[in-house]
Amino acid sequence: MTSPKVWFITGTSTGLGREVAECALSKGDNVFATLRKPSMLEDLTAKYPSSRLVTFLLDVTDTPSITTAFNEALSHFNRIDIVLNNAGYYMVSEVEGMPHKAAREMFDVLLWGAENVMREAIRCFRDVNRPVGGRLLNLSSRTAIIPQPGTVHYASAKAALECLSEGYISELDPEWDIKITLIEPGLFRTAVIQNHVAEPIHPAYASNASLPTRKYRALYPDIEKTHFDGDPAKFAEVVYKLSRLDEPPVRLPLHRVALESARQKGESLLEAAEKWSSWSDDVYFRN
Repeated sequence: MTSPKVWFITGTSTGLGREVAECALSKGDNVFATLRKPSMLEDLTAKYPSSRLVTFLLDVTDTPSITTAFNEALSHFNRIDIVLNNAGYYMVSEVEGMPHKAAREMFDVLLWGAENVMREAIRCFRDVNRPVGGRLLNLSSRTAIIPQPGTVHYASAKAALECLSEGYISELDPEWDIKITLIEPGLFRTAVIQNHVAEPIHPAYASNASLPTRKYRALYPDIEKTHFDGDPAKFAEVVYKLSRLDEPPVRLPLHRVALESARQKGESLLEAAEKWSSWSDDVYFRN
């Protein structure tokens, strides 16, 4: 039997974050659950003692509060073994129809909030944990691989998070035993779908219902039933299994749609490299 692990999870009020929290608790692990409305987890706090579950009010756009949250978790559990960087939301809009203010606010959560959580996680894994080490699980999206028309700003933020994560992986000292994985889920059915925000159709796209963003918009409000067939409880089981791997993957696409996106992207990159390779034959300084 291995000793219980300590999870630090952002965005646990609903959706995949809550599912992973419930799964970890059911397996005997301890959870420091952060969310903007701690009352959303009253059923879990009634079920588990504070020695197993702690809830903490956190808005990931408030950088000092992230540091406070990690310090509180360390004070309570003495170490943090696994961080699930999950807080987020998405908006439906044509790219040019997304208000700049709304786009920046979404990036503040999906990219900068996640980046600040990453910094604190790495600090804890390296400077506080004894023995050193930890697992950082960044929740990305299959749309970071191939953008979904209608949610491109969301996809862009997730793609930036992927690049940032790979950058961290390239720089970290292996002696710190910090493993980072990008989880790229496909179509899992959660409350996030119901809680999405939709901007008005951009006027230039209004008259043509055959355009990609219009077709995507037409899937709502029934998209949850018609397309999102991933079971979030089973997602949580996979994430728990991932947290136990000594050598986890850098990327983990989950769901047939995510796998197909990964295959298409890989083939596209290889095709471009092969087809246009000769264009690089004479772009260098001559000795």
